[in-house]
Amino acid sequence: MDKYITTHGVTGREIRAMRLRLKMTQYEFSAFVGVSNKTVERWESSEDAIEGPVAVLMYILRMYPDVDERLKEPVSAYPLRLIYRKGSMICSVIDVDEIKRLVKVTNYRYDMTELPFGNRREPTFEEYEEFLESRCFPRTRKWVDLELKKLGLPFYDPLMIIEKTEGRMVEDDFSIEVIRQ
Repeated sequence: MDKYITTHGVTGREIRAMRLRLKMTQYEFSAFVGVSNKTVERWESSEDAIEGPVAVLMYILRMYPDVDERLKEPVSAYPLRLIYRKGSMICSVIDVDEIKRLVKVTNYRYDMTELPFGNRREPTFEEYEEFLESRCFPRTRKWVDLELKKLGLPFYDPLMIIEKTEGRMVEDDFSIEVIRQ
């Protein structure tokens, strides 16, 4: 079995110091770590070594001090937001202004195959439209009118189809959540 250099325990004092370095309240830190506020209170007041995933997280936060910033959801730039996921993991946040035809992307993955536009952060509006259409059944499909009727849609519109289907395809594990601001 492999051995890892991560720490096998942290103190409550170390957890509190990290929380303060991140400029977070106990409540904010509990949301960041995915535990209850009471758990953070208990950790910070403990004299014993705290084991488990939080010890590894503290190690990672020390190694990569900007990781908390990289994990923050961006402030919404435009009226339409799409959350592109693989399984439950957010790959990208896509902000769109359909009137001005602007697109801004924040990527959260390093694997280019899991990103809607590769490493491009400001794709053209045409590339965005192509991406949407790639997450739908083809508009040239036989019986497309029946598919649209099943979805309760009057005509073929990729964004409207994605709102109904979450952009899910049989051959992959990606999905899209559409949020209108």
